[in-house]
Amino acid sequence: MERSARLVVMRGIIESRKVDSQEMLLRSLKERGFDITQATLSRDLKYLKAGKVPDGRGSYSYAFYDVQSKAASYKSMVQDFMRGYLSFGFSGNLGVIKTLPGHASTVAFALDNLEIDKILATLAGDDTILLVPLDGVSREKLIEAMAERIPGLKDSIL
Repeated sequence: MERSARLVVMRGIIESRKVDSQEMLLRSLKERGFDITQATLSRDLKYLKAGKVPDGRGSYSYAFYDVQSKAASYKSMVQDFMRGYLSFGFSGNLGVIKTLPGHASTVAFALDNLEIDKILATLAGDDTILLVPLDGVSREKLIEAMAERIPGLKDSIL
């Protein structure tokens, strides 16, 4: 029972604040009644799939690999989208995205993987993507949903 409770507390500590050393984590656990060794802490971190990752400010802190990989994947998808993206307009309620020649499938793949909940489907050619919104989704709602996931997109919509 103690290990499962400790793992829950450890996850909460890592998720709620920046933890940049095992010593800091050991102190936080001790304050909460869990007096463990560094070896036990290392095993627990491995079990939780937690490790030190870049925090974007030049240092490292503990995070969970699944969360970190999803964040890295999101960043990669936004970069792939922006690398080939030229413009975004509408024909009726259908979105039309223009890309650099040969980039439409990469941009559409990135868009699909950004999991924008207002998009039903994308269809890519060579340099054009047809974007089909869900039934009843207005242009404005589609733009808003896309802009939440793709920084800087709103400024380039025709």
